[in-house]
Amino acid sequence: MYHKEKSIQIKSSASALYNNLSVLRIAPRNLTYFSVVHANMVNMVSASWDGLNYSHRQLQSKEPNVTTSSSLIMQASWCVLPFREILVLTSQKGIQMYESDGSIMVYWHALDTPETPTAQAMFARGIAAVREKYICVGISSGSVLVFDIPSKGSNITLSEVLEEHKESITDMASECCGSLECIADLVSADDSGNLCVWKSGEDFQLLNKIPGFDMSCSSVKLWKGSVLAGYGTGQIRLYEAITGIIHAEVNAHARWITSLDIAPFSGLLLSAAEDSLVRVWHLTMTPETHGVEIVHMYNECVTDTQICGAKFCDGDGYAFAVTGYDLSEIIRYTQA
Repeated sequence: MYHKEKSIQIKSSASALYNNLSVLRIAPRNLTYFSVVHANMVNMVSASWDGLNYSHRQLQSKEPNVTTSSSLIMQASWCVLPFREILVLTSQKGIQMYESDGSIMVYWHALDTPETPTAQAMFARGIAAVREKYICVGISSGSVLVFDIPSKGSNITLSEVLEEHKESITDMASECCGSLECIADLVSADDSGNLCVWKSGEDFQLLNKIPGFDMSCSSVKLWKGSVLAGYGTGQIRLYEAITGIIHAEVNAHARWITSLDIAPFSGLLLSAAEDSLVRVWHLTMTPETHGVEIVHMYNECVTDTQICGAKFCDGDGYAFAVTGYDLSEIIRYTQA
């Protein structure tokens, strides 16, 4: 179903973080951007679709009044809003927002550091663009920060803080099918596996809280009103977002799931884990039950690689890319 393409080299290897790959497709310019985190920097690669031209950029973590920050970056992800695309970096010190090509930093938000040192580390992790103008970022206290993004410029404001999780946020996702009929448009996950389902607006509303099983939910997606969650147990669970009814539970991997991704137009689901396997599944809606069915389609073993990121490169799932811990390349696969 898929075959391996020529890999893309990156300047420094991938850190052992889950969801450590972000992809942005720039169709008008026939380009795809890739970003991979390494310690206190982000490797960015711009690749032409013909595979002939590559350009590289590295972004450093930043903090006020310090020339070079050693603060570890936890995640880098592009947020696509209707009127602009923003590259968001989260670190131990704060949140950085850039224009999509990484050329200009448009916003910096410092995390509140406690006056007295605590046992819990401070960091931001979990990034999602929601509807027309919001970017949501999770932090280690369990809070979710909601930023209001203007159509241009740097007048970004923190509009709301959602206080529902008690554990560190691990990942967040917005509804990706594009349908305005979906009531739920944001899901947040935490280190104990709890999922919160939200409806966005001037004031975000909590629609449902799906309990975890004291096992971290490392990656989450929202598609056609269903929550797709990957766990440290190697399981994938499919829930109805509004009711929390479980549609399916799959023992998908032998080790910790490090990434889930969905191709919204085709219903293909990509899962990757520390067992060196990447699997592709097909999701279908069943009109009679309003449920979701999942069927295994394909798997690829990336030999001797602890996979830490996997993403589709397009909305149909025609191609996907994979990163691995300590690997200085992005491995690509396309449909045969």
